[in-house]
Amino acid sequence: MTESLTPREVASELGVTVRTVQRWIADGRLPASRVGSRARVSRSSLGTVADAGVEDARPVRTLLIANRGEIAVRIARTARRMGIRVVGVHAADERPAHGVDESHQVGSYLDGEALLSVARRAGADAIHPGYGFLAENPSFARAAQVAGLSWVGPPPTAIAAMGDKAEARRRATAQGVPIVPGYDGRAQDDATLAAEAARVGFPLLVKPSAGGGGKGMRVVRAATELADASSAARREAHRSFGDDRLILERYLEGPRHVEIQVLFDDHGNGIHLGERDCSAQRRNQKILEEAPAPSVTPELRERMGAAALKVASAVGYVSAGTVEMLLTDANEFFFLEMNTRLQVEHPVTEVVTGRDLVEDQLRITGGATLAALGLGTPPPMRGHAIEARLYAEDPEAGFLPATGRLVRIDWPEGVRIDTGVLQGDLVTDRYDPMIAKLIVHGRTRAQAIDRLRTALEHTLILGVRTNLRFLSWLTDQDVFRTGEMRTDTIGTIDLPDSPQLHDEAWAGAAAALVSDDRDPWGGAWRLNGDATIRLAADAEERSTIVRPQPMVIVAVADGGAHVTIELQSIEFRLAPAPTVEAAVRHAAAGAGGGASVLIAPMPGRVIAVHAAEGEPVSAHQAIVIIEAMKMEHAVLAPMDGTLRRLSVGEGQQVQRGDILGDIAPH
Repeated sequence: MTESLTPREVASELGVTVRTVQRWIADGRLPASRVGSRARVSRSSLGTVADAGVEDARPVRTLLIANRGEIAVRIARTARRMGIRVVGVHAADERPAHGVDESHQVGSYLDGEALLSVARRAGADAIHPGYGFLAENPSFARAAQVAGLSWVGPPPTAIAAMGDKAEARRRATAQGVPIVPGYDGRAQDDATLAAEAARVGFPLLVKPSAGGGGKGMRVVRAATELADASSAARREAHRSFGDDRLILERYLEGPRHVEIQVLFDDHGNGIHLGERDCSAQRRNQKILEEAPAPSVTPELRERMGAAALKVASAVGYVSAGTVEMLLTDANEFFFLEMNTRLQVEHPVTEVVTGRDLVEDQLRITGGATLAALGLGTPPPMRGHAIEARLYAEDPEAGFLPATGRLVRIDWPEGVRIDTGVLQGDLVTDRYDPMIAKLIVHGRTRAQAIDRLRTALEHTLILGVRTNLRFLSWLTDQDVFRTGEMRTDTIGTIDLPDSPQLHDEAWAGAAAALVSDDRDPWGGAWRLNGDATIRLAADAEERSTIVRPQPMVIVAVADGGAHVTIELQSIEFRLAPAPTVEAAVRHAAAGAGGGASVLIAPMPGRVIAVHAAEGEPVSAHQAIVIIEAMKMEHAVLAPMDGTLRRLSVGEGQQVQRGDILGDIAPH
């Protein structure tokens, strides 16, 4: 690697213009030597000047929030309280986030140039990226700074160093922080991965080197599974992060997921604000988070906190960040990764420490030291806080994403609700499925759990299936109440059965649909008899007497009656309604000969097709891959046979229940 660089090579390395590099050399911010009439820059000096385009720190006056949803609303709430003018962005098919002073339309939240253009037009002097999208993109952070904007977050060099999980593992090792045994080398061919997997041992975890949020991760329990898992992980990593490099890690059975919140000013000072336990997960996505962690002692907290500060200090960290670790029952902890942004679960730390981390970020961006923030020492944690993530998904169908209109929303009183949705909003498959976060606080962990369960029971969501019922059930399980959740617990315990569609729900839905029907002589009316209509819900169809039910909560929208049954929103429609099961029966009847039909289990986009019409397929072979809401789902062949018909192609949008094809037995 060349040590001496030309200004053009420096510009390419740092993602800035040649003119900017020449200006830095001219005013002395970038040391350079002269070879004849040409300037040369030492590569070793780049780490200290990569952010040389940053102007002197100044208070934030106008803030662009380069994000959407609940985090945009949450950032705006604090910024406006601080007297900062707030500028938002929104997609063409979305309304502006509530709480912003003005909002501008953008084609994509991933279009950095469009976001900077909005910032210029709106007169913003700072950008807060939130989380997701471009929050951990060092090129965007650098471009914002070069444009003269303050970046509310760490330096681009820190983002780049920690954003590459392989590099982050190496840096943690250099600081004496233990890492999970694995492979983080640059060779990425299948043969190398297979050899390294054999060395690491099974089970192991295949994960993208870039990105975060559990996206692309695959557990591999045998060598025969490695090729398919690596292929799927590469595909998802390339699509999500533009980088298909992988790392391998020994899969620790049943660890706890504990993370340390750190905060650094721009003067080299850093503290940790305690830990959060995020072990309650499904599909590597967090569901419940709490602070403090029930398994962490004060002594262990200090050891983990010191390790986290070492990792962050090594990359010149500034602002709020999170160092994630795996913790064993023997109190051994291993560095997992660092998230160089505000975490989704930051509210539980705020509640127990009395801090507003967004305010801290904004004041640090304005030049404040930790001492000026009153953080000469870590604040004590008072009481216990728990956050529940409310997702648009169907736990009874394997936590598959759900879509639809939020017909009615009732939030409980007395708890913190962080949300970006309003009643009437449409939940699509384009973004993360999180609807809201419910955050509670108690003097003790037991009190916090009881308050959370009460809050969940007083939450009402109609129109979209959610995990609300599942969350309420989980908070009542002994494994959670005793603080014994592990990252794999939800995959090993028996989950609750689907809610029962009781007679009152059918009758109440029927009455609501009839009262909403503009035709008074519709199908419900009967001479000298009870009014009846035929309804369909889930896999069931039933002739139902129309009888209002005062105790049944129901809302009608888009031709369907949405009823809450055991905290789950169930849609009833006039029959014949196209349900998944009805589609299967109809298609199978048309296929004949014992053919098996492939049905889309969720709405989404077809991202891969692994077989063609007429080809032989094997049982459990992935035929079609569908993606929605940060999740891939493989539609598998249920038996050996021939793919007789294929109805979809790559890039096609499908709805839940759509027929994808059929397989004839050999």
